[in-house]
Amino acid sequence: MTERIFRFLEEERPETPCLVVDLDVVEENYLALRRVLPLADIFYAVKANPARAVLDRLHRLGASFDAASIFEIDQCLSLGVDPARISFGNTIKKEAHIASAHEKGIRLYAVDSEAELEKVARSAPGSRVFVRVLTTGDGADWPLSRKFGCEPPVAERILLRAAELGVEPYGISFHTGSQQRDPGRWDPAVEAAAKLFDRAAAAGIELKCVNIGGGFPARYRAAAPDLEEYGEAIMTAMTRHFGNRLPKILAEPGRFIPGDAGVIQTEVVLISRKSDESERRWIYLDIGKFGGLPEVMDEAIQYRIRTPYNGAPGGPVVIAGPTCDEVDIIYDEAAYELPLDLKIGDRIEVLSTGAYTSSYCSVGFNGFPPLREYYI
Repeated sequence: MTERIFRFLEEERPETPCLVVDLDVVEENYLALRRVLPLADIFYAVKANPARAVLDRLHRLGASFDAASIFEIDQCLSLGVDPARISFGNTIKKEAHIASAHEKGIRLYAVDSEAELEKVARSAPGSRVFVRVLTTGDGADWPLSRKFGCEPPVAERILLRAAELGVEPYGISFHTGSQQRDPGRWDPAVEAAAKLFDRAAAAGIELKCVNIGGGFPARYRAAAPDLEEYGEAIMTAMTRHFGNRLPKILAEPGRFIPGDAGVIQTEVVLISRKSDESERRWIYLDIGKFGGLPEVMDEAIQYRIRTPYNGAPGGPVVIAGPTCDEVDIIYDEAAYELPLDLKIGDRIEVLSTGAYTSSYCSVGFNGFPPLREYYI
C-alpha cells in the first residue's frame, strides 16, 4: 500500500467497501514492462481495469490497447486513441460488433475458429487476424486453457483459410495463463508459434507477428519471480525458436499494470463461531465475491490482507462476504489467519486489488451498490 493511498484513506475516510488506485504505480508498472520487453508493443488489456483515469494515463504514455468488446473499443476511441493502436482481442464477437469496429477503423482481430474467421472476413474485409493457440495453463493461478484458443493443426487450417477469404493471416497469439508464476511457460508456447510460422511459410504465407499475451503477476500471497526474469525468459525463448529473424512482438498485460496499484478497504461486519468446539472464527466483510472479489472463486487468487493489528497473535479464520448467498465465501481452505484482536467495525485492507475487481463486481445483487472507486 503506497503512502498516497494510506494518506487518502486516513484523511478522507471513504465509505467502505472502496477501491483506491494510485495512478503513479500504474505508470511505473507500464514503464517497467516496457523496460524488460523493449522490442514488444504493449497492448494493455482494458478488461483488467477499464477506468477512464487508468486508460487516460496509459494513453498519454503511448500504450496500445487490447479490447474485449465494442464497448471497450468505444472507451478507448473516446480518449482519442488511434484505431491502429487497438486490437479486438476477444475470440468470441458478435458479427455486428465486428462490423462496427471495422467501420471505426479497427484492423486487428483475434480468432480461434473458422467460424469466427468467416465473420471477420465478411464484416472486416482486409483486416489482420491473429490465430490464438491453446496452452496448458500450467503454473498459472488463473489458467486460460479451455475457453480460448485452438490446437496447432486447427490454427494452421485457419491461417490458410484466412488467405483465401481476403483477410491477412498476420500472426499467432497465445496466453500462458493469468498470474503466471513460472516464466519458463513462455518457451513451449513460443516454440509452438515458431512451428506454425514454418508451416505457414511452407504454404506460401508470411506471418509477421507473435502475440505473447499477458500473465505477468501482481503481488499476491504466493511469491512470484521478479519482472526481469520474465523479460529474460521471453526474449530467450524468442531468439531460441526464431533465431535472428525475430517477428514483431506484441504483449497484452492486464493484471500486472493496475494490480499492485490498488487497495480495497473493507469493514468487518461480523465475527462469529459456528460451534463451541471450533477455534476457527468466521470473519464477515462488507465485500465478497459479488462486490469485487470474484477471483477468489475456488480460492484461486489469494490476496494479502492488512489489518490494524498486523504482528499481533492470530488464529484460523474463514473469511466471507456480506450477501445472503451461500457461495459468498472468500477463503475457507486457504488457511488464512487473522489477529485475535480483530473486532467488528475495524477497517482492513485487501492489497493488490487494482485489477479484476471493480470491473467484475455485480450491480445491485442483494441491493448492494457497485464498488466505490477512487483514482489518485
